[in-house]
Amino acid sequence: MTKNKLFVGNLPSSLSSFSLERLFTSFGKITDASIIPESSTGRSKGFGFVTFKKEADAKKAQKEMNGKDVEGQGIVVNIIDPKDEEALTNSYHAKRSYA
Repeated sequence: MTKNKLFVGNLPSSLSSFSLERLFTSFGKITDASIIPESSTGRSKGFGFVTFKKEADAKKAQKEMNGKDVEGQGIVVNIIDPKDEEALTNSYHAKRSYA
């Protein structure tokens, strides 16, 4: 299984899927870029995914973009296994209950 998909976290809430794609286009051909929205509000959850055509491009992007400042926030970039995407989507920024 190819490792050509990136998890991108700690994104500014103002960032769109189009802007996310533009951040990574210099590393190679992108087949998909998306910001994950809150289901109730439609606002960004602060993370998304970028999928490259080539695994080598994803590795280069991860190495160079992890920790990069985007609108005052250091973003987190990790290569993920596509089968783990659903688990990440459901668990990242999960609602917490404080008693």
